Amino acid sequence: MSSTLITGIGELVTCDGTDPEPLGIRSNVAVVVDDDTIAWIGAAADAPACDTMIDVEGRAIIPGFVDSHSHLLFAGDRATEFAARMTGQPYDGGGIGVTVAATRAATDAELQRLLAGRIAELRSLGTATVEIKSGYGLTVADEVRSLQIAREFSTETTFLGAHVVPVEYAQDRAAYLDVVTGPMLAAAAPYARWIDVFCEPGSPHAFDADEAREILKAGAAAGLGLRVHGNQLGPGPGVQLAVELGAASVDHCTYLADADVDALAAANQTTVATLLPGVEFCTHSPYPDAARLLAAGVSVALATDCNPGTCYSSSMPWIISLAVREMGLTPADALFAATAGSAKSLRRTDIGRLVVGNRADLSLLDAPSYLHLPYRPGVPIAHVLDVAVTAQRASARPSARSSGSPSDFR
Repeated sequence: MSSTLITGIGELVTCDGTDPEPLGIRSNVAVVVDDDTIAWIGAAADAPACDTMIDVEGRAIIPGFVDSHSHLLFAGDRATEFAARMTGQPYDGGGIGVTVAATRAATDAELQRLLAGRIAELRSLGTATVEIKSGYGLTVADEVRSLQIAREFSTETTFLGAHVVPVEYAQDRAAYLDVVTGPMLAAAAPYARWIDVFCEPGSPHAFDADEAREILKAGAAAGLGLRVHGNQLGPGPGVQLAVELGAASVDHCTYLADADVDALAAANQTTVATLLPGVEFCTHSPYPDAARLLAAGVSVALATDCNPGTCYSSSMPWIISLAVREMGLTPADALFAATAGSAKSLRRTDIGRLVVGNRADLSLLDAPSYLHLPYRPGVPIAHVLDVAVTAQRASARPSARSSGSPSDFR
């Protein structure tokens, strides 16, 4: 094993939840990483000797962001659709078919290249863990290959054959439901950890409560964890269904009745409300009241929903800015939701918090405090700290105590 001492930390945000404020901010501390695991956190003056050392020169370190809702695997784009929405055209999910056609036509190599580029982009913005959904193939073969490719980049893969009803089944929804819950699920399950469904009865392209329940129960029987797209386009059954079935997360939660909030609060140890404010920004929809959810005792996560139609952004710092500006979260609440909260939505305890024994997923800020995340919207101040690569660079310099320029961490 190779150990690395990280010192010179201006502010260490652990998100360990032990303080009255959930961030667990510590100063004058150092961190030791053994391979990819946090081995020690303590006073900088008491730091043990290590093989290599990185001095971050007063910058803040936070947990790597956990992006628990993304649609990163696709071909093509829908820029014209975005432009139309900015002039008043409503969103009903119909544009997904455009991406399905482009993704089906793409080669495996093209999809791998596109996904690799997006993964690199999100890491350059501070995201260390990302969930990746299928859902732009909607045939057995295309859903399987999407998940196989996604699996090369993340263990958090989600089967979303129930994204929309594809055009070839528009006149026979029942037949497509049989495919999704039968041969498609059987073929996709070995490459997925989760199953998801777009539950929006108001959309002619998505699935109603009965259809969504059948899909989720089939996924659970196949050993997959449950996630739900719910209450995005209007009031609906998605939240109640997610709670009923014990889903790990119900995502969007744009339109919530009091009964939905009560149900989420009662299920706060099981079902997380994952909010996606980038979608509201890109669709002119109302923002959910995140402060109301927290006050009610709901577990809240933040994610990008990076996708070609309703939020083509991989920036978790931007999502934090939106959550603070538009959804009533404090900077501390927003950062916690984007790290530990999102980890909870994936039912993970080894990420999203900087504690001994957890993965060494560290994001470095080109700033002295996490407050700069919402304070400097749109500025790429966060990036994943690749400890092994940075340590090699440090050891190659005449003095391993100097971190050099900020570019050494990118």
